[in-house]
Amino acid sequence: MSRISRSRLLVLGVLSATMLMTVLDGSIVTVAMPAIQRDLGFAPAGLSWTVNAYLIAFGGLLLLAGRLGDLIGRRAMFLAGNVVFAAASLLAGAAGSPGMLIGARFLQGVGSAMASAVVLGILVTTFTDAGERARAIGVFSFTGAAGASLGQVLGGVLTDALGWNYIFLINVPIGLVTIVLALRALPADRGLGLSAGADALGALLVTAGLMLGIYAVVEIGAVQIERYGLRSLWFGVLALVLLAAFLVRQATARTPLMPLRILRSRAVAGANLVQVLTLGAMFAFQVVVALFMQQVLRYGALDTGLAMLPAALSIAGVSLFASPRLSTRFGARAVLLGGLVLLIGAMAWLTRVPVDARYVTDLLPAMALIMGAGLVLPALTALGMSDARSDDAGLVSGFFNTTQQVGMAAGVALLSTLAASRTEGLLAGGASEAVALTGGYRLAFTISLALLVGAFVVAYVVLRRPGAGVEQAAELQPEEV
Repeated sequence: MSRISRSRLLVLGVLSATMLMTVLDGSIVTVAMPAIQRDLGFAPAGLSWTVNAYLIAFGGLLLLAGRLGDLIGRRAMFLAGNVVFAAASLLAGAAGSPGMLIGARFLQGVGSAMASAVVLGILVTTFTDAGERARAIGVFSFTGAAGASLGQVLGGVLTDALGWNYIFLINVPIGLVTIVLALRALPADRGLGLSAGADALGALLVTAGLMLGIYAVVEIGAVQIERYGLRSLWFGVLALVLLAAFLVRQATARTPLMPLRILRSRAVAGANLVQVLTLGAMFAFQVVVALFMQQVLRYGALDTGLAMLPAALSIAGVSLFASPRLSTRFGARAVLLGGLVLLIGAMAWLTRVPVDARYVTDLLPAMALIMGAGLVLPALTALGMSDARSDDAGLVSGFFNTTQQVGMAAGVALLSTLAASRTEGLLAGGASEAVALTGGYRLAFTISLALLVGAFVVAYVVLRRPGAGVEQAAELQPEEV
């Protein structure tokens, strides 16, 4: 396998640092929310907007930011996104009112979308050798998994030791260092020019549609469907109408924002669909298992973090070491299918979890099998970017990141709502709180199992070209600089 040169290693470090900040920022706030509510006087209903404002801006702008990166230059978009994110983090850390914090969180989402949307586009046009790309994607995927695991721990440590402000202020020096290194490491690219895809109407339709759709999902996922049910559904319907209008516009526009040719690629379309199903299912492991340990088994926060550590370590080890070698030898499709089998086994094990579960026999086997995520995530990245041309790699990268956010948001909405409904039904029938909660969580695990089986079927049928992904991606040529 090819060794990564020092210059490309610096590029990978810059991209991974931005990925780490983005993932951390999505989870680190949750631990500090009680302190934020106490200090700023948030109403209970308004506190969730410290998370929601970020998610709506981030998920809603990824596709637009990815295409703009192709048009004005991915390096310029990456740098601008990091500047916006660092400035917004400074505002968030200095916030003295709920409104200021929510506004700063929205701007953080904007900056994250600008930088994250083009990261994969820069990666695949920088690492053109198949072996290098496999190793780079493995490191990049490890960074995402590590960020998700570290977010809550780091948030708790910073909040307790220094105050909640520092979960935002810590981004400022990291962001500045990333900007300086990016100026040195990232190759300059001219971009296609706005005339190649400056579809203002299409940009308005897709951004409004995605933001409204994520807003509707967030409302449902927060189990506020009884309070906001009709409004959330109407927003969801309006979002679907706007996105349908966007697709019609792209089919007829002279310079479309998102050329629909990218959806004709079986690798790109299939990988993104598998990603939606897989990440929707993985919410059950990332959140529901932790809730089960705390609310049913009465683990403390530290005990829960330690109990989840084997899963984080196994995912990290597999994505860093096993995934690149297996992808190079057998192809991304085979690795993806193997990883999905392991995830299906993990979720099937959890569907039988008892109320009085023992960690070693009832939870630890699932922690081991979840290592399949270390195979699935890098393989999906390779497949999702495999047909990207050098002139639309930013768009394909933004599209891949968008479906990632849609999958996670849909998983939150579907699983949390149905689990809560099942728990309420069992409580109404006279079940104890522990039994009712376990019944709700087991339903979430069962639905996740079905989603993973669906992901396997799609991957097997749609991605049936042997070795699609790594080998095909190797044909991608770097753009001229």
